[in-house]
Amino acid sequence: MKLIVKIIAVVIILIAAFVMYLSMFLPNIPVQEDLEIEITDERIERGKYLANHVTVCIDCHSSRDWSKFSGPVKFNSEGMGGEKFDQEMGMPGSYYAPNITPYGLGDWTDGEIYRAIVSGVNKHGKALFPIMPYPGYGKMDKEDIYSIIVYLRTLPAKTSDIPVSKSDFPMSIIINTIPSEPEHSILPKDRVSMEYGAYMVNAGGCIDCHTPMEKGQIITEMKFAGGMEFNMSDGILTSPNITPDNETGIGTWTEEYFIQRFKSYDEANSNDDQHSLMQYNTVMPWTMYAGMDSTDLKSIYRYLMSLEPITNEINHFISK
Repeated sequence: MKLIVKIIAVVIILIAAFVMYLSMFLPNIPVQEDLEIEITDERIERGKYLANHVTVCIDCHSSRDWSKFSGPVKFNSEGMGGEKFDQEMGMPGSYYAPNITPYGLGDWTDGEIYRAIVSGVNKHGKALFPIMPYPGYGKMDKEDIYSIIVYLRTLPAKTSDIPVSKSDFPMSIIINTIPSEPEHSILPKDRVSMEYGAYMVNAGGCIDCHTPMEKGQIITEMKFAGGMEFNMSDGILTSPNITPDNETGIGTWTEEYFIQRFKSYDEANSNDDQHSLMQYNTVMPWTMYAGMDSTDLKSIYRYLMSLEPITNEINHFISK
């Protein structure tokens, strides 16, 4: 009996030591202290395009008007943060999008912002929950990340004090194991290609919403097949299948239709009366993705059509 008690005690001590290690010594991602990014007009323009229409940083780090279709960004709230992602949405905690205008990032170095975007570690060395898809951003071209950082520096400073994000147990421990060093790729030169499309799909985080998850991890064999659920105010929204399956995906969509589907939500074509006829709202930031260049959308279409078709019938919305 004494031996069993000793074994149990040793196991408890080892578990406690492991938990302490995860809590106190991770994440262990260093800051590039000497990183100083030169501000150029080209970087500002590229960063503006990415942050507003591809990586859509401005979408999450602003206030969205959910009384309108697709929750467009509220006027003059760009970058000030405050959007809440909590247990009601299926999150393992309460997470708030921080202020990314100079009011929030003014005392951050370029290296600290860079680490947060590509590795998920904030200025104070704390792990960020990957609702911001930093694992994907870490695969982007480093120059694109630099452009986003430069653009964020140009935003008007907007005052807002955001609550501290908190993870529930055991995510409060697990979260420290998620950040990792970036594995940057090179932006493909051919803008009309499957390779360029793959790059843009990763930058846009499409896989994160269009793939079902189990225990916080995407189900690999169901990539892009839809099935992610979102708890909306009036019901449960399920992301659609965007693989080229003819019956349950986008296999019958033409390139022209795919591009027009996005462009129908830009400012020139936006029609609130038309959108109000939708039977349900959506978290898909159509009004921001609508500003994506048609050439980029063409490449995204070509990449999606190169995927293995997966049959997955989706019931897009179930009313409460």
